Amino acid sequence: MATDQTAPPAASATAPSAGTHAIGPSAPETPPVPFALLLAEVTSVQAIATLSVLTMATVAPLAASSLGVGAEAVGYQISIIYGAGALVSAVAGLVVRRWGAGTVGVAAMALGLLGCLGLATGLLWVAALASVLIGIGYGLVNPSSSHLLNRFTPPARRNLVFSLKQTGVPLAGVLAGLILPGIGQWAGWRGAALAVAALFAVLLAIFAPGRRVWDDDRKPGLILRGKLTEGPRLVWREPALRGFALMGFCFSAIQLSLMAFTVNMLVHDLGWPIVTAGLAVSVMQLSGAAARIGWGLLADRLRSGTAVLAGIGALSMAAALVTATLAPSWPSWAVVAVLAVFGAGAIGWNGVFLAEVARVAPPGSASAATGGAMMLTFAGVVVGPALFATAYNAVGSYGLTFALMAVFPVAGALAVLRAARRSKSAA
Repeated sequence: MATDQTAPPAASATAPSAGTHAIGPSAPETPPVPFALLLAEVTSVQAIATLSVLTMATVAPLAASSLGVGAEAVGYQISIIYGAGALVSAVAGLVVRRWGAGTVGVAAMALGLLGCLGLATGLLWVAALASVLIGIGYGLVNPSSSHLLNRFTPPARRNLVFSLKQTGVPLAGVLAGLILPGIGQWAGWRGAALAVAALFAVLLAIFAPGRRVWDDDRKPGLILRGKLTEGPRLVWREPALRGFALMGFCFSAIQLSLMAFTVNMLVHDLGWPIVTAGLAVSVMQLSGAAARIGWGLLADRLRSGTAVLAGIGALSMAAALVTATLAPSWPSWAVVAVLAVFGAGAIGWNGVFLAEVARVAPPGSASAATGGAMMLTFAGVVVGPALFATAYNAVGSYGLTFALMAVFPVAGALAVLRAARRSKSAA
């Protein structure tokens, strides 16, 4: 089988983007195991990989003093993780085609395991190196899973399936909020990192033995030299891909800021206990998980992922502005309601985004396009939390800092709408 000859994405009600190929419906390949098992595997890997990213953000109030830093420094740790993820995403499409999606997925889990063990040492410099490993592993997850899903997903269900897979991200946030603060108080924050490492070990034991079944389309002789920038170059020369990638940069900046700093905001600005704050974050993440499915269904029904993504940007902007008004006098249910709406917007967009990237990518280039787009998405995460931490140090309020970050979802919505208009006029 030719490498990366993925099932062509379904035709959309909108015209093909300028610079892209017109793509018609085509039957997907038949997976070697039941499709539900494939979806469960890639979703669980996505969830635990994301959990490793969120570990320090969730236990930051407990870990900061022993590491000798302020709790807001978790923004810089998140930036290290996604900086590494951004760099590896640039070549991830080639890596998937060379060694196979199954093998690359196993490598991602192994790197996450090593990274969590490094966090558990409690040494700041080791934690920084461990964050790089976590980032490299995380950067391999989406290109490998998108490669598999694009091969085997029925085109009419593409937005829904990709959104279901991406529920692994907010579900990881639910797990982080529900279990990590409690583990941190019972066994110390290092124990929380070890618990995530144990989850990686379980996934490796389950999935590693069968990794080769997914590698039947790999191309062992593929030469990597000279092609390392294939993904980013593909994204930048295709107007539709470029618009979605810029949107991903902006949306990821606000998403990871929300995921990284909500516990700190509730504890420091509103005076909530850390366990209660973790429960509130779990509700926010559940809202994001449900929204991913809802947005995917809506995009498939409307046959316009672009319109859905623009609406998500508007919702995220409004929620960020309302968050600036939160105060200790607010009833807890009202605070949780605001966070739930914020989560539905800022956490709910990823599945539709990845499905749209796969849809507009030229035939056979889904993994390269995903890797290139994810490079900019991860770059947004590098910028977002670090910028948030810097802004917080200037204004001294997490809520007000969220309001300042509202510029990102607005810019993202404008980027994707502008790309859609250019594509329509060029068609």
